Amino acid sequence: MRRFFDRHPFWSLVIALLVAFFIWAIFAPWPPGMEAWAGRKKIFLNAVFNGITLGALYFFVASGFTLIFGLMKNVNLAHGSLYMLGGYIGYEVANTTGWWILSFVAAFIVVGLLGIILQYVVFRRMEGEDLKQTLVTIGISIVLADIMLWIWGGEFYQILAPGWLSGPVELPLVTAVKSSGELVYLKYPIVRLVILLAAIVVGILMWLALNRTRIGMLVRAGVDDRDMLSATGVRIQRVFVLVFAFGAGLAGVAGVVGGTFQSIAPGEDTRFLLASLVVVIVGGMGSIPGAALGAVIIGLAEQIGSVYFPTYAVVLTFLIMVLVLAFRPQGLITSGR
Repeated sequence: MRRFFDRHPFWSLVIALLVAFFIWAIFAPWPPGMEAWAGRKKIFLNAVFNGITLGALYFFVASGFTLIFGLMKNVNLAHGSLYMLGGYIGYEVANTTGWWILSFVAAFIVVGLLGIILQYVVFRRMEGEDLKQTLVTIGISIVLADIMLWIWGGEFYQILAPGWLSGPVELPLVTAVKSSGELVYLKYPIVRLVILLAAIVVGILMWLALNRTRIGMLVRAGVDDRDMLSATGVRIQRVFVLVFAFGAGLAGVAGVVGGTFQSIAPGEDTRFLLASLVVVIVGGMGSIPGAALGAVIIGLAEQIGSVYFPTYAVVLTFLIMVLVLAFRPQGLITSGR
């Protein structure tokens, strides 16, 4: 990022001014003139928080994808199907047992085991053959989508959060000032805030695991020079299977998250696979901080665009990707995984 600032001082200044204006718009009371052309501040703040929490969901999906695709160089285009399968499993477990937390565990384990099968059956036999991996995983995605459609049908499924996560919580953000001078604060669903907090914790733990532990060192070394690492006696295939299973399990967890504050239905696999690709391209291949930054940017672009530019919301997302590819094709963050 420092190189970008040195090479493009003008655009760096523009970005800094936009960020400063964005922060002011969130925390400061709006003057009447601003509400005349930008609408009520409550609508703006809801769009911002919806974008950030949607970014948390995208991060859960894209973090597993960046491990498998960006870090291990495995082209897994069935990742969206793993997300949807995790959502369906989470729904069944939560609906049967009444334990919301248990649905996360079940989705992680089942989808992680499916990831192990994919690693052994598909990717271990096609190492370095990107085209074959692409075609085979597209076929697997279609088969899994048809199987899930056969089992669960075309209905929408909503995973119910526990009672202690229901209802809104008041945040210290002013949305308006009454004529009496009383401040009105933003109220936002607590379940979305908890999911955002969970995404932050998971992201920090993943970064620490990849950069501060022995297994993270083995993964990075295996990606750079697999043969040399294998010559030292490390069973790199076993390490890669565990990483692949963890990435697939995260997709399953993301399915439960998505089913909690959105819904699970046919077609969600394609949507979240495409979102993961965009997030990884924008944030940077194999970078956990990059996946987090890309997820927040894309989430904000989708939600703010749907409020203020509803006709061009989808175009805005891909415009960001095009600009990143044009000015920084390696992604916004590449240093440090």
